Amino acid sequence: MAAPRPVSSEAPFDPSQTPVIEGFTPTVYSNPESFKDKFIRKTRENPMVPIGCLGTAAALSYGLYCFHRGQSHRSQIMMRTRIAAQGFTVVAILLGLAASAMKSRS
Repeated sequence: MAAPRPVSSEAPFDPSQTPVIEGFTPTVYSNPESFKDKFIRKTRENPMVPIGCLGTAAALSYGLYCFHRGQSHRSQIMMRTRIAAQGFTVVAILLGLAASAMKSRS
């Protein structure tokens, strides 16, 4: 039979206190960025992502409208356009990530 461990004299974990991690000092931002400010900053850094998102939403909306009206051929074309716009958005995100990684290296 194993012997019982001695009880630790340390206080239990207190979630209201910042944990102490050796070699790490947390930074406190003095001026938190609002959602609007962050959106504007990110849009200026990579303007192709919001353009791609708007194009995707527009193609989807118009495609659903055409589907509702019974224009199946035009609806199919718009759904293919939506896929292309989504692809454009993903490529824009990846290029933006690559650019910011290159920027942070130099």
